[in-house]
This record gives sequence, structure tokens and C-alpha cells, in this order.
Amino acid sequence: MTDEPLLSVRDLEKHYPVRSGVLRRVSGHVKAVDGVSFDVRAGEAFGLVGESGCGKSTTASTLLGLEAPTGGEVRFDGRAVSSLDGGELERFRRRAQIVFQDPNSAFDPRMTVGESVAEPLAIHGVRDADRRREVAVDVLERVGLSESDADRYPREFSGGQKQRIALARALVLNPDLLVVDEPVSALDVSVQAEILSLLEDLRTELDLAMVLISHDLSVVREVCDRVGVMYLGELVERGPVDGIFEDPQHPYTDALLSAIPEPDPRARGDAVELTGDVPDPANPPEGCSFHPRCPSVIPPDAFEFEDGRFRAVHDLRLAVADGTVDPDEYDDARAVRAEFGLANELSDPDAERVLGEACQSLVAGDVDAAAARLAEAFESVCEREDPALEPTEAGHPAACLRRGESESDPGPEATTPE
Repeated sequence: MTDEPLLSVRDLEKHYPVRSGVLRRVSGHVKAVDGVSFDVRAGEAFGLVGESGCGKSTTASTLLGLEAPTGGEVRFDGRAVSSLDGGELERFRRRAQIVFQDPNSAFDPRMTVGESVAEPLAIHGVRDADRRREVAVDVLERVGLSESDADRYPREFSGGQKQRIALARALVLNPDLLVVDEPVSALDVSVQAEILSLLEDLRTELDLAMVLISHDLSVVREVCDRVGVMYLGELVERGPVDGIFEDPQHPYTDALLSAIPEPDPRARGDAVELTGDVPDPANPPEGCSFHPRCPSVIPPDAFEFEDGRFRAVHDLRLAVADGTVDPDEYDDARAVRAEFGLANELSDPDAERVLGEACQSLVAGDVDAAAARLAEAFESVCEREDPALEPTEAGHPAACLRRGESESDPGPEATTPE
């Protein structure tokens, strides 16, 4: 791998307008991608990981120019993709290819596999049909299929075989960058291992740069050198795969790691559980976008909380503020507290007093007073400040207010978007 990145993404944004009213005027924006930065060098695999809806696939389509970015810049081999046109744009299309998520809908059922794989060659000017056939068969064999498979139709193949065919079609133009969107999400475990091994072999053999998109960190670990963890359109942690697994610096990364199945549950330790749902990207939370679900949300300085107790208080506060707590459903304050895991008294007497007063106001029907009391006493710094992706003591950056900058040399990972 060279030191200069083949692909450089800086502050990439993709916002979709929200229209409302009879005149369909723009009333807001869905921030699908909101300031993402990373680099990928030749021969390197970079993973983008996160829950469904976090913006991974939109990032992929935007960096390839399939969708116009709202802001930021994508550079490929030193050139801004947005500035390419004519022959330069055509060359970029040849050098950067994508494998879409669902192989079952990726092919024209009326075309043979050989015709589908050879189609990009025809689009890019290879007029000799025999030559197109020769190249298509060669790349099919490279991904583990045979020459006879070229004359069959997509319906005759399994999901894993279709994924191999999709890879063959992406590779037929001999690209330098391959973007692979959820390559194994719909496959059996045994087939997943085969496809991941194939991706790793192809990357090594062809010196491919690769962006692999997945919701599963264990998939990323099999193939990638580095990984960026996405949440609600933003990168919340970025670093070497081994560093992320051994010393995660963001609570969301902890949660994703906790979701990986372990053969021996005793080896896992305490599982990290997230509360609530992913926020609406059209109306993201103020401050840290992860704070409504974060198990490590920072309590106010005025009170002392035992581990995990402030999360429960925070859940109650958010539910009351959102109007999702119906006081008519509870007989008394104890029932409210039990519902949110606060049956036992808080260790801090001042915090306990405020909580008790708020719950009494709630069951008395004064929801506004309860919401105001909880908000006044229990506001977290995570609601006020939006953390930037900054160096940590682990040597790779994370966007969490619990993590300060390292006093030692953070290394290149902490100072550049690689």
C-alpha cells in the first residue's frame, strides 16, 4: 500500500429535503450523511459499520457519484469526483465499482450470467463479442464459477453463487476500488465464510482498495484493515480493526461488539444494552446524537450516581419530555419508578428528593411540572455539546465526551482522516 490515499472523503454530506404542505415547500432535511471523513489507500480495505439506517449505503452511493453530495468533497486518485466529466468521468466509472446489497434483484432475468457479467465491457466500448465472452468467463472462474455457468440464467443459482456473479460483474472492468454493500447479510453462515474469504483473496491478488459496508463488526474484522463506526449519519469512531476490537472508545462501538455472538457466553462479560429507538434523522437530538440511547450518558456534576442508575433516570426524563408517559396508567409514584427500573432509592439524597418530587407531580397529572423538574436537575452535558471525532488514549479517534485527548503522541490515525 502507498502512503497517498486512492480515495479521500472529507466532510461528506448528503441531506434530503423534507417537503410539507399543499405547496410542498421544504420544511426540513433528513441528514442521511452528515460530515463523514476517511481515506482508503490502494490495496486497503476500509469497513463502514452501523445499524440499518445509519447512512452507510448512502455514503457509498454518494462517494461514487451515484448521488450528488450536499456538501464536502470526494477525491479519487487526487482528483475531485465532482469535477470529472466526459472521458475522465468514464475512466472513474471503470476504476470504481460497486456490488449492491441484494444479488437477487441485481440481474436482468432475461440475460444469461455471461451476458450480465460482460455488459459493462460493452458499455465501455469493447465491441468484440468473443472478447467480451472470454473476459467474462475468465472473471467468473476467478470468483469460483465455471465456463458452463456463463450460459445459465440467474434463477438457476443460489444466493451465494449470485453474490459471486455480482462480484464478477464488478471486477470485469479491472477496477482499482470496489465498494461492497452488505455482501453476506442474506447468506447462510457457511456461505458467508466462503464469500468473505473470496473477498480477501481478490483484494490481495488484484491489489484492490475496498470499502466494505456491514452492520456486523465480525464481518468487518474478517476482511478490513480499518473501520469507521457510523451512527445517525456521522462517524463516531474510526481506527484499525484490531484497535477497535481490543479497546473501543465509544459506547455505540461497545454495543455493536456486544452483539457479536460468542461460542462461550462467559467470555463476553456484561452485555451492553441500548435503550430506545434510533432517532429520526430529520429531527436529530441536540448535542451528542447518541445520548438518548447511550448506556454511559454523563450525569450532571451536582449529583453522584451508582453505575447505570443515571441511565434509568435519563430514560424517565426523556419519556416524560416526549409525552410518552401517561400518568393515568400509574397508581402511584412507586409504579412509575418501577416501570423505569428505579424502584430502589438513589444513593444521592438530593437526586432522590428531586426524582421523588417529579414522580409525585407526574402521577398527580402535572406532566409539565414533572418534565421541567427533571430537565432542570438532570440535564446531561451530552445534551448540550456535540462531540467531535478527536484523538483518544487508545490512539484512534472517537466522538465521545467521556474521552479526552491523549497526552502522548496519538499517531497518524488520530490526526488524519485515514
